Amino acid sequence: MCMKSKNSINPLKLITLGFTAIALLLMTVSPQRSCAHGKNKKVVIAYVTSWSTVVPDPTYLTHINYAFGHVNDSFDGVRIDNEARLKSIIALKKAHPHLKVLLSIGGWGSGRFSEMAADVVNRGKFAKDCERVVKEFKLDGIDIDWEYPTNSSAGISATKSDTENFTLLMRDIRKAIGKKKLLTLASVSSGQYIAFDQIKNDVDFVNIMTYDSGNPPYHHASLHRSPLSGRTTCAEAVKAHIAAGMPVEKLVLGIPFYGRGNKTDIKGFIDYKDLLNLQGFEQKWDDEAKAHYLVNAQGELVLTFETPESIALKCDYVHGQGLLGAMYWEYAGDTEGGVLRDAVYKGIIR
Repeated sequence: MCMKSKNSINPLKLITLGFTAIALLLMTVSPQRSCAHGKNKKVVIAYVTSWSTVVPDPTYLTHINYAFGHVNDSFDGVRIDNEARLKSIIALKKAHPHLKVLLSIGGWGSGRFSEMAADVVNRGKFAKDCERVVKEFKLDGIDIDWEYPTNSSAGISATKSDTENFTLLMRDIRKAIGKKKLLTLASVSSGQYIAFDQIKNDVDFVNIMTYDSGNPPYHHASLHRSPLSGRTTCAEAVKAHIAAGMPVEKLVLGIPFYGRGNKTDIKGFIDYKDLLNLQGFEQKWDDEAKAHYLVNAQGELVLTFETPESIALKCDYVHGQGLLGAMYWEYAGDTEGGVLRDAVYKGIIR
């Protein structure tokens, strides 16, 4: 174990000044033209939400996953949140033809998957409606974010047959939208709930949600294992998915643009852009886990979060292990100057 403070007397106010300086430096360097069109075939994917208003900058991205669509109330089609915003995101493709836009269907607490996938007729109608949505909105594909097959912790229906039905669902969607459109999914970091060996030929890639693996006093998205790591780490999540049958070159590493607080000193989830304004805490670095965190006056870990430094190391890991790229949740959590998205872009698209 090798945990050390970046500066034992450095308050968060100085951290803010340091990050601001980094942001100004990064803003002076324009990113090279983004790239699924260049020699580097890596992907950089941002989830962009229906409820945010920020306009994403496609020069930092190869893909946008629009969140969210849902299984409709009759279990046989797609319902889209804020269609006007989706259209505005798709319109970005006119000036940025390299950009791919997918509709992400699901999200935490988004239900009716189990009922839809269990019925062969409804499952087929849902897949055909995915085809309709792709054509109508001129999308590049569909991202399925069922959280999670066989698991009802999000307050949704679940049965033991969900895993098998998920496989059938992905095959039906692939058949409906065709081979030229993208079919992806979001996966829990543990690699549970999905038969990856059964769907590996039907999907283009898997977005591993390598975050939310713990609350303070533990990290929620550490790259490697340390005594402060949560339930799993990024490296362990990748190994779990490979062991489950998904080729490493189809894996995308998730990065959170938010921190998780201990709900006493810092309440719950907090966007990166907001945590920079916190006062009275000290930043530390866990060199074993490759993760930053904040401690209170008693030295207790009260916030776990990402920085450009930790993101750079995750991007190195992506290249070193041969993963397809990185994704992040979510675009609006970043600073206006784009400190984190710039770090992801420059780390992946080299």
